[in-house]
Amino acid sequence: MRIRRRTRITIGVVVIILLLLAVAVYLRKKAPPEAARLLPESDGIVYLNLRPIRTFTHFDQHPVAHDPDYQNFIDATGIQFERDLDEAAFALHRMSNPAGPNGSVAFSEVFVGHFDGRRLISYLEGISTSQEVYAGHTIYSVPSDGRTVRVTLLGYDMVAVSNTPTAEQIHSMLDRYRSAALPFSGSSLLTDHYEEVPLLSLAWGIGQIGLPFGDSGDVSVLGFRLPIHFDSTFIASVRWTGALRLRVEELAPTEEAATASAESVELLLNFARNAENVAPGITGAELKPLLDSIQIEHHRDRAVLHATLPPQLLERLLTPPEKLQQQLPLPPGGSK
Repeated sequence: MRIRRRTRITIGVVVIILLLLAVAVYLRKKAPPEAARLLPESDGIVYLNLRPIRTFTHFDQHPVAHDPDYQNFIDATGIQFERDLDEAAFALHRMSNPAGPNGSVAFSEVFVGHFDGRRLISYLEGISTSQEVYAGHTIYSVPSDGRTVRVTLLGYDMVAVSNTPTAEQIHSMLDRYRSAALPFSGSSLLTDHYEEVPLLSLAWGIGQIGLPFGDSGDVSVLGFRLPIHFDSTFIASVRWTGALRLRVEELAPTEEAATASAESVELLLNFARNAENVAPGITGAELKPLLDSIQIEHHRDRAVLHATLPPQLLERLLTPPEKLQQQLPLPPGGSK
């Protein structure tokens, strides 16, 4: 009897452990990616999982002309972003003074990839003007175009960067890194809206569309003023379901506002479908498959856009690595 009782107890303990592990795995899959969870409070978040995107587009196999500053960065650190970067998460911070050195938006970022920590630290030590130790990590301060770019290595494969006016944001990322094992830790923006991001999205964004399109109460695209509330929250995502599916959802303040937004986007699409060039460096012919696939739905206070994104267009839309130098700690003039 004692043997049977011990056996039942052992089996019960094993079952409980397995159930706890299953729940932990499930919660982890439902949680935002760690790179996004480390971001500080912000007005918007953009996340890219570059590993599958690299597989779909092969953008790392195409030669890219590097400017001298970026090439010096590659030579010094061995890091080539189109090859070595696996994930990137960006927090957008609206600035109260658009005329300041940050313009209307400052950025905080977390990069995950294959980094040579020793070479990167040596590089940062050579270009930084000051250093601070916080939460056991060294923060390097690098001057850049009137701003201070703060950089710290979170782990062997993870780097945090922020060009905000104060160190508050990078301190916040280091604080979050210490509690990163909690699957639902993160900013209030993630807490409020991440569950609405479609499962298995390769790239997604949450926030206010006014940030990239204007610094006043108006939102304009291609010269058209859209009746979109400046503080409307948008949830955009790209995922693979046999093809790359783009989904953009507006959370409008009222049902009437959502209706107006859906109608205005329809008008903009009609214009774009008949235009030869609708974006810098991209022709109307290149955009035609995307534009023809777009469908717009309206559900109460939400307007939703669905489209199929051609892989070739996604490759063109990816920011060239040298454009990242406005956020990354590259020395002016290529000097260390």
